[in-house]
Amino acid sequence: MSNKIAVIYGSVRKGRKGIGAAKYIVKKLNERAAEGVLIDPIEYKLPLLEKMYKSYGEGEAPKVLQDLHEIFTESDGFILVSAEYNHSIPPALSNLIDHFQAEFFFKPSGIVTYSAGSFGGVRATHQLRSITGELGMPSIPAMLPIPKVQDVFNEDGSLNDDAYERRTHRFLDEFDWYVEALKTQRQKGTQY
Repeated sequence: MSNKIAVIYGSVRKGRKGIGAAKYIVKKLNERAAEGVLIDPIEYKLPLLEKMYKSYGEGEAPKVLQDLHEIFTESDGFILVSAEYNHSIPPALSNLIDHFQAEFFFKPSGIVTYSAGSFGGVRATHQLRSITGELGMPSIPAMLPIPKVQDVFNEDGSLNDDAYERRTHRFLDEFDWYVEALKTQRQKGTQY
């Protein structure tokens, strides 16, 4: 059975350039026989967090929360694709993640960051590592920073810089290892 991986994208800004990177990651996952599912906050419009999914009674959660709960519960891992806003993560990404908790437990995460400049969004990684650890979806050691994202990807996810083929391959090889390792352990049972 193939692994299901939720690729969670974090920007809702007009003219956003990182959507091409998120679509590229989904494409690369699908080429590896995984089921990559793009979670775009423009498509999954969530209210600002007032009530987490777990706080709703059976059948009471808004449809968008129920849909995301099902995707996240069925996922074997998560790849977070984030811009860097003021040395941090975009509010839409934080809001999307913060609506959920147990759906993430004992599943790995991979971090892809990007920026229009030369740092590739790496400062957002520090915050993401703290968040993913707290939510029980520890991030793998490798990360995939993408400087000058506007020059690397087109909006449809096609690649303009072949160097990212090799970088992405290495990143996803490590991610796959963690997905399989944690999946094997989850099948043995967890404490939750």
